[in-house]
Amino acid sequence: MNHLPRDARCFAGALVLLSLPCASAQAARPLVDRQEILLWPATPPGSDGVKLEEKTQERSKDPANPDRAVTGVTKPSLTAFVPARPNGAALIVASGGGYERQVIDKEGMEVARAFVPRGVTVFLLKYRLPAEGHENGRDVPLQDAQRSVRLVRANAAKWGIDPARIGVMGFSAGGHLAAYVGARFMTKVYDPTDEIDRMTSPRPDYVILLYAVVSMDDGVTHAGSKRALIGPTPSKAAVAAYSADLHVGVQTPRTLLVLADDDTAVPPENSIRYYQALKRAGVPAEMHVFARGGHGFGIKKAAGLPVGDWPKLALDWMATGGLMGK
Repeated sequence: MNHLPRDARCFAGALVLLSLPCASAQAARPLVDRQEILLWPATPPGSDGVKLEEKTQERSKDPANPDRAVTGVTKPSLTAFVPARPNGAALIVASGGGYERQVIDKEGMEVARAFVPRGVTVFLLKYRLPAEGHENGRDVPLQDAQRSVRLVRANAAKWGIDPARIGVMGFSAGGHLAAYVGARFMTKVYDPTDEIDRMTSPRPDYVILLYAVVSMDDGVTHAGSKRALIGPTPSKAAVAAYSADLHVGVQTPRTLLVLADDDTAVPPENSIRYYQALKRAGVPAEMHVFARGGHGFGIKKAAGLPVGDWPKLALDWMATGGLMGK
């Protein structure tokens, strides 16, 4: 049975093909495939008074290969893709887009299609963007990432998920967010809004990074992601604060890194720095650098190249690490 959607109404907010209503963050009912779960019980922290129109732009001219980008997020959420036979593993996916948009097909829907058949419950994270008028905009992506882990863990029993097998996967700027929540999961970036915040850990159990932005250092970072996240002229302190590799510690989750050596948009030095920081901290880590693939290879675009095997590689890594259940 195919549990994957032709479209995700709640996540994209544009093509209304589904009649399933979106659920609030308070809902603890059994998880329904293609259900959107709002992260916050009310207005997210720092978004009071923010007036944005959520928009979804279709950038592809090929109907068989959609390439949608979302902006104007004020109601961050998780959209769930539920396997026919869940194995207990959960994966929260943060797509990239330079912190200016979120690319939801090649770094979202394609991931669900690859991982759900193996029993992994996939949640596509729609997070707020830092330069869209939110208070403390630099921290709103991390707020949403922390909350997403807490929300999945708090509902794990009813959703058929093992609370000790919740991971975060990120691509490009979404990779920065995944690395950052892995390294700074306990950094307080908002006041608790409910019992989920007060009682539940935001620490992912594992992290998977695809061609991730990691450092904010000039010459290493992706300039557009840096500008959108911390502004055009950030202080040295801000550069250090938002460089994920500088905050890795012994509690940082085990991490898999995948990238291409010919990536000219996000230099491989980003992943190398994060891998080295993990090893210095004694955190289990594995890194795969493929010769070809460039940046933003996703899954379909990588077909026919060795890097195109990365979903199998990631699933095998999860299985070897005991994350896939029986």
